[in-house]
Amino acid sequence: MNALQIKGLLKRFGEITAVDNVDLNVAEGEIFGLLGPNGAGKSTIINMICGILSPNSGTISLFDKDIAKHSHFAKTNIGIVPQDIAIYNDLTALENVSFFAGLYGIRGREATDRSMEALSFVGLAEYAKRFPKTFSGGMKRRLNIACAIAHKPKLIIMDEPTVGIDPQSRNHILQSVKELNKQGSTVIYTSHYMEEVEQVCTRIAIMDHGKVISEGTEMELKALISDTDTVHITVENGLNVDEKGIMNIPGVKSVIVEDNTIHITSSRDVMSFDKIISFLVSTENVIKNIVNTSPDLETVFLSLTGRKLRDQEV
Repeated sequence: MNALQIKGLLKRFGEITAVDNVDLNVAEGEIFGLLGPNGAGKSTIINMICGILSPNSGTISLFDKDIAKHSHFAKTNIGIVPQDIAIYNDLTALENVSFFAGLYGIRGREATDRSMEALSFVGLAEYAKRFPKTFSGGMKRRLNIACAIAHKPKLIIMDEPTVGIDPQSRNHILQSVKELNKQGSTVIYTSHYMEEVEQVCTRIAIMDHGKVISEGTEMELKALISDTDTVHITVENGLNVDEKGIMNIPGVKSVIVEDNTIHITSSRDVMSFDKIISFLVSTENVIKNIVNTSPDLETVFLSLTGRKLRDQEV
């Protein structure tokens, strides 16, 4: 069964098409990665799944139930971990989780028990009586997760859950994602950290300009660019690099200059490497280092969108 099925989803804001006729299927039990640069349409889709926005056309089904017709079912079976931390600093950790559990009709002793269970799951049980204003950024992120799972949703949406936190908290959250999945939850995961996606996601969709431009397992996505090479060239001064000039070289598919390093993908069947080096030298760039890498998920994203995923982080 599909946990989530999206058909022909369209959302416009005036003349801007934020989501352009998107089809997506997320199977029950998956950890599904939704990737894309800012403005790709990810957040708009999430807001429509959660019922915050209504589509112009198309349907969204949760466990074979149309969420437009079964809104109560959808709300009680979806948990959302938003990118912006949504907790109340004047409530204790336990009171925060209990408050959000109450929004789903869970009250009294059951709310307390479920809230403590959720706090234990994220490693915050001993801080139940403390106020979030005393918490680190990572602890606040973990409390955010506890608030989203106390009602035991079947589908959990995690939108950038590790932004701005320390490595230890990040690792704790990633392990929590895997454990929630083992316990039966289907997870939709968005991140600007490609290594997180590679670590936890079973299948991935890449979006750009409101469309899904590719979808599959990590290995299936890598196979899409098996005919490309990636080279990283470090120069003395990245400001001197003529990106458009490099893009005009036959075979070159994408160019990104990051500080003093140029990331270039090119077709394997077109001998462009010598031409790239000659062009850089002719345009008075001093080459300091050259590294070739095997295709990875970051390279796939770069090749398909022409941008690096983390460059889009706000």
